[in-house]
Amino acid sequence: MSGIRQIGHLWMLSKNLPLYVPYRAYFSLPICLNAFQLLCMAEKYPSDKPKGSEKREINNSKTMAKVIDESIKKQLSKRMDFFLKYFPVRVRNVGEDAVEARQLIWAFKDARDNAFEKVAQMTATHLIKICGEKIKDIVFVCVPASTQDKNESRYKAFCNRVSELCGILNGYAHVSVSGERLAVHEHRKDKEKTLVKTQVIEFDEDFFKGKDIYVFDDVVTTGASYALFANQLETFGGNVLGGLFLGRTHYKYKK
Repeated sequence: MSGIRQIGHLWMLSKNLPLYVPYRAYFSLPICLNAFQLLCMAEKYPSDKPKGSEKREINNSKTMAKVIDESIKKQLSKRMDFFLKYFPVRVRNVGEDAVEARQLIWAFKDARDNAFEKVAQMTATHLIKICGEKIKDIVFVCVPASTQDKNESRYKAFCNRVSELCGILNGYAHVSVSGERLAVHEHRKDKEKTLVKTQVIEFDEDFFKGKDIYVFDDVVTTGASYALFANQLETFGGNVLGGLFLGRTHYKYKK
């Protein structure tokens, strides 16, 4: 891929321990929220650095926290459509419609029972409806799964089929999961530190530059993962039109 870019990284300090946070790239929701919380909590944890240096770090942290918050709000203000209401297993006493929706979402995520064909038909029909004749100039790309193997099994055939059905440009080959890195995660309550993994994702920067883009994800809950991914595409000069989701998480079932 031409112009490919692997995510860079930025070190931030909390209690003088490094938090490994991907910079200018998509990163997993738990790390994103943890980083945001640590930024907002910066004033609560004094360090042994000179007071002037500490004050500058706090101000920088506050500025970055504000930028993250505003960028997420920007993406979440765009059009976001979903097909199914997704009720997690812990939500009991749901109807047959909710059970069927849950089963389709699981089958799609696990790449089984030819679920991708049904979802591709739904997706293509919806994209034609909202994009019209401009669809052939729009890129369709998915928020990557947690590993490259899962990403390929879940999205490769799906993206190909969506493109075949409606003529939208297929962006699957221009985003890949190349690995994982360890990150320090500090728990807010007990202040213990644990190691967690963040994705390392590569983008074909030149491909997305100057293009209108529609982003797909299987399930949306808070929308933060989608928003972060969309922001990354726009740093390359792309224009994200909105998001499309197979399911949206709900916790209260109404017949």
